[in-house]
Amino acid sequence: MVIVMQASASAEDLQAVISLVESSGFHAHINDGVERKVVAVLGEVNIDKVELVEHFEVLPGVEKVNLISAPFKLSSRQYHPEDFIVDAGDLAIGSKRIVVAAGPCSVESEEQIMQAARAVRAAGARMLRGGAFKPRSSPHSFQGLGEAGLVMLAEAGRETGLPVITEVMDAHDLDMVCRYAQFLQIGARNMQNYTLLRAAGQTMRPVLLKRGPGCRIKELLMAAEYILCEGNDRVVLCERGITTFEDAARNTTDINAIPILKELSHLPVFLDPSHSTGERRWVTPVAKAAIAAGADGLIVEVHPNPQVARSDGKQSLHPSGFEQFMREVRAVAEAVGRTV
Repeated sequence: MVIVMQASASAEDLQAVISLVESSGFHAHINDGVERKVVAVLGEVNIDKVELVEHFEVLPGVEKVNLISAPFKLSSRQYHPEDFIVDAGDLAIGSKRIVVAAGPCSVESEEQIMQAARAVRAAGARMLRGGAFKPRSSPHSFQGLGEAGLVMLAEAGRETGLPVITEVMDAHDLDMVCRYAQFLQIGARNMQNYTLLRAAGQTMRPVLLKRGPGCRIKELLMAAEYILCEGNDRVVLCERGITTFEDAARNTTDINAIPILKELSHLPVFLDPSHSTGERRWVTPVAKAAIAAGADGLIVEVHPNPQVARSDGKQSLHPSGFEQFMREVRAVAEAVGRTV
């Protein structure tokens, strides 16, 4: 249920609504809209409580009350009709300017991450990505350098002036990761790790939430709900390919997800063309399709020497390839009235 306040509603009007919401056994979540405040009523609204709509509608300062049938509430357009801009330092994600995050899959050495950071910065990337903790299909594969990798990543970010985004796999690592990174990434394998989602929400850091390869769009929005429920509205959704019967590429890039998510939710949407294709030769065409479909950003893997990368070298762009990538996505962005 969503209670839309009148533009002229006073602070006392809003407090009266919140008091009734809470005394009725619900939790009130306030959205400071552009023109008016909106109160999301969180909790189970069964048939016996539908009559509460009439009680809320007659309160002073209330413009209207909407019942939200979808299970996701805080991530829905009904709760927040306008596009939401995620404030991440100097970045405004979801604005006219498309944000590109780039860097290696894994931080391997100080020299490697510094070379990558300088290269992606020179080509126009606005965030530095790199993994210090790597969830791998095989326990025998490289698992990342841990805190040592975070130290190297943070130093590369400081030198280049790029904010750092990195994956966190365990709620116990959040405090440590937050010491080094400005932006948290929840990977596809952890999309439904609800303990981690809640803990990430409590940090109030911006969170990039990747869609699981076997998860539906609405399940991604329900996962985002866990972060939003903690009071952290700085959530960016990320499509990164899904598992289908098709095996020509590593995953199937669900371009449909971009406009669908933009219609269902106010949250910004990224696409990961590296993981969604698994092949560097397909990264640029899929990224261009994402921009044309309305994506607000891209997260791309770039390695100074992909042939010797310890993870995902096959899908990583060389710095020279990333320069060409940026030229091509910039042209598409300009064609649809945006910038990179």
